[in-house]
Amino acid sequence: MRVNRIAVCIFFFVTGFLYGNWTSRLPTIQEYYGISNSALGGLLFIMAIGAVLAMPFSGWLTSRFGSKTITQVCGIISCIVIPYLVFTPNLMVVSTAFFFLGLSVGALDVAMNSQAVFVERAYKKPIMSSFHAVFSIGTALGAGTGALFAKYDVVLLSHLTLIAVLGGIACIAAAFYLIDDTPEKSKNTEGESSFVLPTKAILPLGIVAFCCMSGEGAMADWSAIFMSQVVGQNEFFSAIAYGTFATAMTIGRIFGDYFTAKIGKYKLLIYNSLFSIAGLVIILLFATTWTTLGGLFLVGLGLSTIVPIVFSSAGNMKNVEPSVGIAMATTIGYAGFFIGPPTIGFLSDAYDLRLGLGFVLLLFVGMLIFVLGISRKNNKV
Repeated sequence: MRVNRIAVCIFFFVTGFLYGNWTSRLPTIQEYYGISNSALGGLLFIMAIGAVLAMPFSGWLTSRFGSKTITQVCGIISCIVIPYLVFTPNLMVVSTAFFFLGLSVGALDVAMNSQAVFVERAYKKPIMSSFHAVFSIGTALGAGTGALFAKYDVVLLSHLTLIAVLGGIACIAAAFYLIDDTPEKSKNTEGESSFVLPTKAILPLGIVAFCCMSGEGAMADWSAIFMSQVVGQNEFFSAIAYGTFATAMTIGRIFGDYFTAKIGKYKLLIYNSLFSIAGLVIILLFATTWTTLGGLFLVGLGLSTIVPIVFSSAGNMKNVEPSVGIAMATTIGYAGFFIGPPTIGFLSDAYDLRLGLGFVLLLFVGMLIFVLGISRKNNKV
């Protein structure tokens, strides 16, 4: 089982590493295409469409073909698509690339989290946060790598091609050691619809994921832009901004399983929501280099274990297959990526970026309200 855990971790790491690299260079990508904030938001919107379209069907696909197969295929496709984000200045090509990246990563997210649920069941203790910690480590290292490539003015295409090749090699090596869950598609899955709507029990979890992932997407897509345009720092510090957030996410997720077992997942969700709100308030009120970095760190800590807790809860829901439960939660959650970052782009062009991030603050408050409701329903507060 240890080798299975390592294999699943590799897919989480590669996904985070690739994501951290290209998002940390969004200011350069924006300059490369010569587009406005709203146009950049439009590209991110297209990527989110791909992810949200994939997820309602990915639960059915993983039930039919196994999460092992879907993880293998979508992991490789994600690596192949990355260089096409900057392959040509033709916006039609880049829009298609963003769409297929969203499509592959959306399905991959459901499949590899399903693999993580199977490993967690075998360990018989909370370990979901550790997988997401590996993702965050990959994201932090990816953001740091992106900052170095930016500092030395490495051509975008060369940068993204190199990391895509390295990621593809790692995924191919790990693919042989995933858990083979294909036999689990049996009579229980026959006759099921390929499109699965969230159940009443999973819907509140999905809404919490929506608010959390809107914030996570906002920090990933706009923290570097905020540091550049609002704080007025250079490209190196802009890349470091997201790296700070990703580092905090990593720290929170490394200790997430411990605190989940120690204080309970419901109390931890409440504390997470409060940290997220406090961090974003600091960012919006002060907007200096160090207060921004400090606020990003606090938001990262706050958001760190929310998604692992939601996915673990959805994947272990009674009478629901792990892949289907996770697909329900991620479909709603990734709608946050669908709505959040693009909305920030449109608001920042119409007004300013601070107001755009104020929209995320409202979502964090809403997240706290739903978390309190879920906690009361389970008699945990």
